[in-house]
Amino acid sequence: MSESRLSRRDFVKVGAAGAAGVALQGGGQAAAAASSGQAPPMPERPLGRTGHNVRLFSLGGQATIEQPNREEDSMAIVNRAIDLGVNYVDTAAAYGRNPDGPPYSQTYIGKVMKDRRNEVFLASKTHDRSRDGSLRLLEQSLELLNTDHLDLWQLHNISTTRQLDQIFADDGAIHAMVEAREQGMVRFLGITGHADPDVLLDGINRFDFDTILMALNPADPHYLPFMENLLPAANRKGMGVIAMKIPARGRIFREGGITGISQAMTWVLSQPVSTCIIGCDDVAQLEENVAVARDFKPLNSMEMRRIEGLVADYPQEASFFKRGAAGFGRGMVDDQQFVD
Repeated sequence: MSESRLSRRDFVKVGAAGAAGVALQGGGQAAAAASSGQAPPMPERPLGRTGHNVRLFSLGGQATIEQPNREEDSMAIVNRAIDLGVNYVDTAAAYGRNPDGPPYSQTYIGKVMKDRRNEVFLASKTHDRSRDGSLRLLEQSLELLNTDHLDLWQLHNISTTRQLDQIFADDGAIHAMVEAREQGMVRFLGITGHADPDVLLDGINRFDFDTILMALNPADPHYLPFMENLLPAANRKGMGVIAMKIPARGRIFREGGITGISQAMTWVLSQPVSTCIIGCDDVAQLEENVAVARDFKPLNSMEMRRIEGLVADYPQEASFFKRGAAGFGRGMVDDQQFVD
């Protein structure tokens, strides 16, 4: 979910035509805004069966927001995002691990949530595979985020069948999730991952999760695709689908290939997803992402194929987070990769 530190000014203008697989909402609001001279709001889509209508761009808690000594910058990004209409904010107990204290991402976001909690659908994650460990992480998350509940609590970065077996064991994390939901500490449950679509497909077949956070960018059709089987399965189940890894930490951008965030985001938003989530380096980058989402028009199949073709020469680099790709296996912690 972390955004690129590279310049992301578009060099290629992406055409817009055709119809999207998911219906957009908010057309009346857009017309009213246009007539008043204001910028139109971002379109919305249903977040699966949660009842929440999520804006097309959502804020991830990585990039600047997970770095030490960036509290002021992080709070500026989160506040500006909410001001611009972002109504889904995602973080994790593993983002910005701090050897001397609580993790940075939840701490910074919590500073904003103290006053603006009711303006967003708030999501966090557990990277612990056990019941007791996950409940401890949840207690910490609630405290740091200044809230008495999460709207969404997710299993973080599910990469292997072994992890699923741990989670669904008698003392596994799935029991913490169910208990937390029953006690009102969380409203909805989700699963996340970017390494192997078959593992995630196994996960959503083992349990009726409300949402899935999955990797999706224009390189996806070329290498270990998430859109082939996992995305249709999630849609059939009525899950909220949140797309991540859109810029692949900047590795999707290349002269002669994908050259701007508009191409990558517009391709992703033309898929049957609820929203896309990206971490931002600064407010300017955030505003660029919001502008792309606000002006989104679905691509037709020809334009989709054209954009996919731009990344055909370097799909593993733009999918470095997938099993067997260019960067997989680096930064392993407790049998899991934290390169979200």
